[in-house]
Amino acid sequence: MQNVDQKLFSRLLLVSLVLLCQAFSTSAYAENPQIKLQTDMGDILIELYPEQAPVSVDNFVKHANSFHYDGLIFHRVIKGFMIQSGGHTFDLTPRESERAPIINESFNGLSNSRGTIAMARTNDPDSAKAQFFINHGNNKSLNARGSKAGYAVFGSVIKGMDVVDAIAETKVATMGMYQNVPVTAIRILSARLLNPDTWKPLAEPKTLPAFEKPIPIR
Repeated sequence: MQNVDQKLFSRLLLVSLVLLCQAFSTSAYAENPQIKLQTDMGDILIELYPEQAPVSVDNFVKHANSFHYDGLIFHRVIKGFMIQSGGHTFDLTPRESERAPIINESFNGLSNSRGTIAMARTNDPDSAKAQFFINHGNNKSLNARGSKAGYAVFGSVIKGMDVVDAIAETKVATMGMYQNVPVTAIRILSARLLNPDTWKPLAEPKTLPAFEKPIPIR
């Protein structure tokens, strides 16, 4: 009887320790905002870094919360380099962001290493809106150098890098004016903030009221 009680106690103690570890792990794991991208090829869990890239994180979360990314495809995929999304539907119809361009935060010390997520942009450093890419390789050439801006890293993949690898392996082709487009469309089915309590939205920039100069009546 005593042996049975000891075994039962040992099992209860083990279960308690496991639950305690899980609780601690979950608490530590969720200190930063996390976005889950549900895609046609599986889920990608991304941890965001608001301390290093507050504007980029705020912009990304607000796009996710407004369902901007739902239904968009990875429209540019280059194995060993990156996979890009955030701007096109399955037939390459552009989906324009309703938000203003954001400042470039590439001087934040974060590197475009494998598995990190960064903002896509034009040649203008402060032109990023909704498009982003996940680095499939270590792309130091995309980092800021001296006074030259790079591509702003604002998070990293913490689960689902195998999905990123699978997307990077997909067959691509040139379609019209677009290069490196997956032959079979790979959609983001949803992009959701899993732990909203960890994210504090930044204040929206104030816009000046439109002023029209009256035309004198003659």
